[in-house]
Amino acid sequence: MPYHTHNIAALTASRICHDLISPIGAVANGMELMQFAGASDGPEMALVSESAAHAKARIRFFRLTFGIASDTQMVAAEEVNEILKAIYSGTRIEIETTLDTSLPRALAQAVLLAVLCAEHGLGVGGQLRVHELGEHWQIEARSPRLRADPGLWGSLTGQPLPQDIPPAAVQFLLLPLILTDLGRTCACSLTEDSARITI
Repeated sequence: MPYHTHNIAALTASRICHDLISPIGAVANGMELMQFAGASDGPEMALVSESAAHAKARIRFFRLTFGIASDTQMVAAEEVNEILKAIYSGTRIEIETTLDTSLPRALAQAVLLAVLCAEHGLGVGGQLRVHELGEHWQIEARSPRLRADPGLWGSLTGQPLPQDIPPAAVQFLLLPLILTDLGRTCACSLTEDSARITI
């Protein structure tokens, strides 16, 4: 396998997530043991427990989204649904997902990158919908105060990349690369209150 820039980035992400998931999981397990042992159930304990659980969910999400993806590895729809629901639980973003088919990890990676692209416009909250449409997947963000950058969205369909893309928008760089590797393209549409990606 040639080590293109996005392959190296994926290997780096896999390494970081691999090294972080164990200590974060240990913190979450330790909090559960403390609760079982009769430790305080006050707001402080609840805050630490929720934060540890959310951090663990985010690491799982990042590992699947940014990590290295083999050509043969499959991901269960239940795992994708579970991860999405976990990372948006308790946030200002309401997630609706209807994935029910296992999919190759590289394709799961593309779907989750598209989710991050759609989420990018929901800085003040809104709804995210992830639907399976035959051989395609549709990801849609809705909000009365949607903030979708037309330059970033145009880059998904082959228009020139904007200059100085911030780290929070790296998914707009990666999604076209992953789709090219998969032999796929994406269609995008923007309105005042919705942003939709179909891959």
